[in-house]
Amino acid sequence: MPRKQKRDLEATKKQLLEAAKELITSCTDSDDVTSRKIAAKAHVNPAMINYCYGSRENLLYEVFKQLIADIQIARPELSEMLHADIPAKQRLILLHFGMMKIMIENFSYSKAITKYILLNRTNGVGMESLPYITEHFGNRKSEEECKLTAFELCSIHELAVLRHKELKELCSIDLTNDDELLAYVTNNVERFLGE
Repeated sequence: MPRKQKRDLEATKKQLLEAAKELITSCTDSDDVTSRKIAAKAHVNPAMINYCYGSRENLLYEVFKQLIADIQIARPELSEMLHADIPAKQRLILLHFGMMKIMIENFSYSKAITKYILLNRTNGVGMESLPYITEHFGNRKSEEECKLTAFELCSIHELAVLRHKELKELCSIDLTNDDELLAYVTNNVERFLGE
């Protein structure tokens, strides 16, 4: 690809990312952030979303990853906790607590991408827990068993974020309360990791 085309493509990708970010942060319902609206805001053809990102959902996931990166820069203590000299299980609890807190605080983002992550989970998407689970079990569980545990734990927490209002109403668990969120995460990690 010629250099000018490459620069133009990178500029288009950036425009789409910024447009999606603006729309998702200002919307009341993430379903309103359509491909057409994103493309119109970015001043590009809607087909460029699929060309640049593969799908609207991939684009929104990129926006979410950017949000997480921005939060980690603004709140370096989150990254420090994940690298602290404490057991892997404890770091896993901190990871899930931090991610769920961020997702609830930025619910418009979360609502837009949670279904995508749940349906498209791979080694690269939504498996941030795997290294901690693998470290925790060491050689006692196979790689496949560790992946399954990561898959299940992440999925249950993402569903809880997606339905956090219903959890409060039906089960009296308020995930917007830090103490209740930490207890919820700790109980789930204990159940999945045992020991």
